[in-house]
Order: sequence, then structure tokens, then C-alpha cells
Amino acid sequence: MGIKSADAHAALEQLRAICAELPEVNERPSHHTPTFFVRDKKVLCHLWEDHHDVAGIYIWCPAQPGVQAELVDHEPDRFFVPPYVGHRGWIGVRVDIETDWDEIAEILADAFRVAAPKTLVKQLDSA
Repeated sequence: MGIKSADAHAALEQLRAICAELPEVNERPSHHTPTFFVRDKKVLCHLWEDHHDVAGIYIWCPAQPGVQAELVDHEPDRFFVPPYVGHRGWIGVRVDIETDWDEIAEILADAFRVAAPKTLVKQLDSA
């Protein structure tokens, strides 16, 4: 488990830069993989490599209601319903294919709006 490849480490560096821009987000291992939390409590996203029979490098993060189905239907090669958390509307996003990191930043900002308390969402939106 965890991340091993150079590509996964490069994705982690991109993810760290994005998450550093979000209020009160920290990183620590969880479930043997890099995980980002809001106020060290609510999961913002996980970075996985070859996990649960899903090959590749990808993130899992929460999404607003309806977003999961829209993304998976529109781009099934990039987005998927992740195991264990997919039933709660989370999305899986492949980052081992051509990745627009600005789009990933938008996805994570939306995930932050789902996971964070309202005071931090206001802080993000006023920035």
C-alpha cells in the first residue's frame, strides 16, 4: 500500500501545493497513504496508487450531490466511483494520465466546501 513510484511522488507534490492554499488543511498518513484533512479531522482527500484493485494513481475526495454521476458519466476514463466512500458521493480522479492541475485545484476547492466547516468555507471564498 501507499505510494511508491516517481509519478505518484510527483502527484503528491502537486497535491501538497494545492492543499497548502486551502485554510487549515494538514497532511498525515491514513490507511497507509498520504491523506489531507481539514482541521486534522475531516478527510479532504486521499492519494492512492494501485489500491483496492484499481490500478493507477488517483485521488478520492468528497463532492457535492450529483457531481459524482455527472463526472463519471461524462469522463469515465478519468473519474470513477471509489470503493467504500463512493456511496457517499465521493469521486475518484485519475492523476496518472494527462492531468490539468488547475482543474484538480478546483475539484479540491469544491471538496473543501463539502468537508470544511462554514467558517472556513467563508474564509476560502473571501480569499
